[in-house]
Amino acid sequence: MLKLGVIGTSWIARSFIDAAHMTEKFQFSAVYSRRLESAEQFSSDFEAIEKFDNLADFFKAPLDVIYIASPNALHFEQAKSAILAGHNVIVEKPAFSNPTELTEIIGLAKANNVFFFEAARNIHEHSFSIIKNFLADKTIKGADFTYSKYSSKMAALLKGELPNKFNPKFSGGLLADLGVYLLYAAIFWFGKPKKATYDAVILPSGVDLAGVGILDYEDYKVSIKCAGNVNSYLPSEIYTTDGTLIFDGVNAITSAKFIAMDGSESTIDIEAPKHSLYDEALDFAHILENKDFAASYELHQFANEVSETSYQMRQSAGIVFDADNK
Repeated sequence: MLKLGVIGTSWIARSFIDAAHMTEKFQFSAVYSRRLESAEQFSSDFEAIEKFDNLADFFKAPLDVIYIASPNALHFEQAKSAILAGHNVIVEKPAFSNPTELTEIIGLAKANNVFFFEAARNIHEHSFSIIKNFLADKTIKGADFTYSKYSSKMAALLKGELPNKFNPKFSGGLLADLGVYLLYAAIFWFGKPKKATYDAVILPSGVDLAGVGILDYEDYKVSIKCAGNVNSYLPSEIYTTDGTLIFDGVNAITSAKFIAMDGSESTIDIEAPKHSLYDEALDFAHILENKDFAASYELHQFANEVSETSYQMRQSAGIVFDADNK
């Protein structure tokens, strides 16, 4: 059983703990929050949990892996400290603010013989491998991916507040939030694009509230659309010379069908995971238990390509995080 420590007390931290426990591979053992009261409240449903409001003390705890779910801009220093303390780390997506931070963490993890994972859950879902296998003998002609969801932080934004999600100080914005799912899907299925651009709706803070990106694969293009001020119910599509693959969303696939050029339809069998984070938690556990560094390095490659593509898109839109200037 892997002893799990958690940094952060948000809903995603609780969701990961629940999924991790479902795998029967992890045991939630410790939590860090800036406020001890928050740590105590967060862990109240569990027994024998160590609570910390001091990171240095937290890193001294006997943990097998630490899951980091703090605001984006805090990930880098926290992951760096955890690795230097000898811990394996799982960092909630987007793991870091830019490719420079990611490269340093990957190098540190290798140098210290520990594992680093970016928690980009969608590519770990079995459905994504089913789609990849389905496309293996197809000639891709393009794709349209959409993920737009009205943010729980919109009310605060409309009141004139500046939530972390929309703050460049905390590496916020929709490309960094929902756009990561779209980029991971595209790169998992098609590889890294030759070029990527992003036309964004920019907030006064300087980050994006919504945007449309184009991933250029020379022979075809993939459009990605994300927004935090609306809800979209559009499916996503992949176009091939044989027909069109339609599925309900790149953030989580629960149904898919293929419509051939003659109009005939076939359903692709998709089984939804037990929990939205279950498959990634199980993958991480298997890699940790088997000390499968080769598998983790393959995930690093995806993380690198997503980070580099996202950074290129931000540059094209003029979006600059505080972390970019460090």
